[in-house]
Amino acid sequence: MSSIHSIPDLGNTRYDSFKAGLDPTVYPLTLFYESACPLCNAEMSNLMLRDTEGHLRFSDVSAPDFNDVPAGATMQDLLDLIHARTADGRVLKGVEVFRLAYKAVGLGWVSSAMRMPLLRPLAEWGYPVLARNRHRIPRGLVRLMFEGAVRRAAERSALARCDAESCLR
Repeated sequence: MSSIHSIPDLGNTRYDSFKAGLDPTVYPLTLFYESACPLCNAEMSNLMLRDTEGHLRFSDVSAPDFNDVPAGATMQDLLDLIHARTADGRVLKGVEVFRLAYKAVGLGWVSSAMRMPLLRPLAEWGYPVLARNRHRIPRGLVRLMFEGAVRRAAERSALARCDAESCLR
C-alpha cells in the first residue's frame, strides 16, 4: 500500500459538516422559477453556480415544454411567487424556499438571517411586494445587483471547493 493511501481522508471538514446537516426529506429541492423574469433568472443562475453538490433542481415555469405544476398549486401560483417541492413531495412557497435554497448552497448565514425576529416578518412582507413588481425592475439594475458581483462570487465559491482528491483552483 502506498503512503498516499495510508493518510486519513480529512476532506473539507467544514463543508462536510454542512452537508451532514441537510435534511434528506427536503433535498434535493426542486425550485420552480420564471426565467423570463430577469431578476428571477439572475438569482437562479447565482444558485445554479453555487450548487456544486447538486442539492437543488431547477424547473423553469416559463419554458414552452413546462408541465410539472406541483400538486396543490396552479400555473398562476408559480408565476406569482417562487415555489419549491421537497424530496418528500411537500410544496413550499415564498421566503421559505429561498431560506432552504441558500442553505443548500452553503449560505447558512443568509438562512439564519431570514429567521431573525426582526428580519423574518420584513422578508415575509417584502418578498410578495417584490415578486409582484419584479418585472418593473430595470434590467440594468438587475445586472448591477446580481449578474456581476454575485456571479463572480459564485464562480469563485465553486472553484474554491476542494475535496480530498482534487482541487479546482
